[in-house]
Amino acid sequence: MDDEIEKYLKLVELSSAFSNIKEEHLLDLDTALLFAGGIGSAIPNGCTNVPAFLIAEYTRKSALDFDVETAVCIGVYGRIRPYAKELFDGASDLTDGFKIFGSDKIKASPHFLPVFQNILKFSKAQLIKKVGSVSDLSISGPASVRLGNLLSTLIEERDFDERNVLQRMEVTLEGIVRDLVGRVLLEEVVAHALEDHGVNFLREDEYPFISGAVYNFRADFVLPDSINPIAFIEVRKSSSRHASLYAKDKMFSAINWKGKHKNLIGVVVVEGEWTQATLQIMSTVFDYVVPLSKSNELAKVLKKAQDGDQTVLKWLIDFSIRPSPKFGG
Repeated sequence: MDDEIEKYLKLVELSSAFSNIKEEHLLDLDTALLFAGGIGSAIPNGCTNVPAFLIAEYTRKSALDFDVETAVCIGVYGRIRPYAKELFDGASDLTDGFKIFGSDKIKASPHFLPVFQNILKFSKAQLIKKVGSVSDLSISGPASVRLGNLLSTLIEERDFDERNVLQRMEVTLEGIVRDLVGRVLLEEVVAHALEDHGVNFLREDEYPFISGAVYNFRADFVLPDSINPIAFIEVRKSSSRHASLYAKDKMFSAINWKGKHKNLIGVVVVEGEWTQATLQIMSTVFDYVVPLSKSNELAKVLKKAQDGDQTVLKWLIDFSIRPSPKFGG
């Protein structure tokens, strides 16, 4: 996924967020396929000038937003089949051709879980119900024993037919990719842009909280740290149906933090079907409301803030809560 994100970011930078896309930007086939996925087009068989075709398609459908999630998924999906085959072969070697399912080997090789799950023809929920909480990152000792027993007693030779298992695995792995992309892609795009421009930051799982006027909580990113923050970034994808709800939630977080830290820059990076009204309202609290495709431009602004430029701060919020001296008297 990191490779596909890098391709996306490079293309965004070269094309000025697709406002100046040129044929020379799409000469690499993988990049062309990524772009095709983002604009919802397929490259015809036998196409003799792929870049020209894609630019014509982009012009023809310019009212449509570039779908970054689909774009990135295209490249990742292309690697699923060889990766699934690699997992299948490794699991076969580990179990002597799916004959011996030692719990110690299963515990030591959790990355083969998608193979075992598809041999058993279980959904992830069914598997967890049978053996306990497991993942392709960790399988406990007791869970590995239960999984080994299931594999030893429930499967027959036809259950580990390579073609059938690989077909089921591809569906499973595509689902994992979709979930993973939905959770981490947007933040990864922002993180890569910040790193490329030398901006120091911590992600949500790397610090305890940002202190606020009302409550302490974490943002998706804090720059450079939560002790002396100069900026925070929230990343959110929305549908038009949920835009107002998300806007209210994010605006209160911004008021909470900016009310405590007087020179704190508030940023919200958006993707999806936000309404113009909600974006306009958020811009009265957040210093920057930017689309994901402008992550590189945002990183340049935040690098200025990191270097001490105070002119990039838009809003000062005075917000405090204190007891009334007349209460009870």
